[in-house]
Amino acid sequence: MRVIFVIVLSAAALAACTPESSSHADVTGSIDNCARKLYSQYNPKDKKQCVAVCIACERGVVTTCSTACTLRGAQ
Repeated sequence: MRVIFVIVLSAAALAACTPESSSHADVTGSIDNCARKLYSQYNPKDKKQCVAVCIACERGVVTTCSTACTLRGAQ
């Protein structure tokens, strides 16, 4: 009985650690549409554009958006 409990608990822990399929986790695509409205040639690697889109489209703040864009590879 303990072995089954440990296996189920381990499976639940691993399922919780599965990364999301996309970096934005936007199912509807609304963030991409919003980004295109702000910048016709949106480049997520441009930190200035990335932060502006994050603030406007994802309702972020400068600090968290700047950090998120840096972690995504924006320069």
